[in-house]
Amino acid sequence: MISAKKIISSSLAALVLVGVLNWSAFGEEQKAPQTEQKSPQTAEKKSAPTDPVAKVNDTVITRMDLDRAVKVLVSQNRLPQPLPPESLKQAEEAALDQLISAELLYQVGQKIEIKDLDKQVDEKISQNKAKFPSADEFEKALKSVDMTEKDLKEFTRKDIVITNLIEKNIAEKTTITEADAKKFYDDNPDKFKQEPSVRASHILCGVDANATAEDKKKAKEKAEALLKRIKAGEDFATLAKTESTCPSSKQGGDLGFFSKGQMVAPFEKAAFALKPGEVSDVVETQFGYHIIKLTDKKEGSTIKFDEVKDKIENYLKNLKIQKAIGDYLTELKGKSKIEKL
Repeated sequence: MISAKKIISSSLAALVLVGVLNWSAFGEEQKAPQTEQKSPQTAEKKSAPTDPVAKVNDTVITRMDLDRAVKVLVSQNRLPQPLPPESLKQAEEAALDQLISAELLYQVGQKIEIKDLDKQVDEKISQNKAKFPSADEFEKALKSVDMTEKDLKEFTRKDIVITNLIEKNIAEKTTITEADAKKFYDDNPDKFKQEPSVRASHILCGVDANATAEDKKKAKEKAEALLKRIKAGEDFATLAKTESTCPSSKQGGDLGFFSKGQMVAPFEKAAFALKPGEVSDVVETQFGYHIIKLTDKKEGSTIKFDEVKDKIENYLKNLKIQKAIGDYLTELKGKSKIEKL
């Protein structure tokens, strides 16, 4: 099944331009606004696709715009379908508010000249098309969110205009100092602690959840036989490649680094009890029978400020940008005529 997420993954019409407005690009999730407005989609009598659901100054937002935005919102947030009535109402209200905000920003953004805008739109659409194995797959993805290529072109244009507005009027004027970053680092020590972790490889003799006692016995016997071969000197990684039923077999059983809480309890307990180079006895979990080899171990530590300074500055800048966009929208709404119909 084709996911709507793929077609909007580059913020292309992300919630019909709301990739900019739901602040996902800035690292923060917004709660769905709660209003007392009656949702157009939950009204007793459904309106036609071209009927207006809102008006922003002289621009109309149609029922079709709202339906499409809700579909994208549901897809982006991986919400269960069909949505319960109350959740659907909240999704519709959130999508409508976002569409209104997008239109406000677009109306202002059009006043800023963008060089080669048409070329940028075409390039962005071409990049999006290239993510699909065929033109048919691209068309199916468009249809999944009720879009045509003409719609996509229009929404991509709006997306670029809004992004440019935010960049020029807000992002370029937003600064974070090293002192700001250092204060955040000092005030949030828990965020920069690294838990102890280990790197391990394993060989799994897997058993199905519905396996019989006989099947489990055979899997355990196989694991015990493999353990004997390892103790006799055979290469662990080579045996993992040929005998393990885990997908990690392709990497010689390597699972990479993991900390406590990431593996099932029996596996974790056995792995953390080993020293680098040691091999465990046969360990039983709900997945079957494992032989674990510890390859590395890292003690807990605190990440140094210099290692995370740039990330902190970006995080704080994005938060500041988010707040500035919210304040800017509040100002625009105060100067605009907005009707929810």
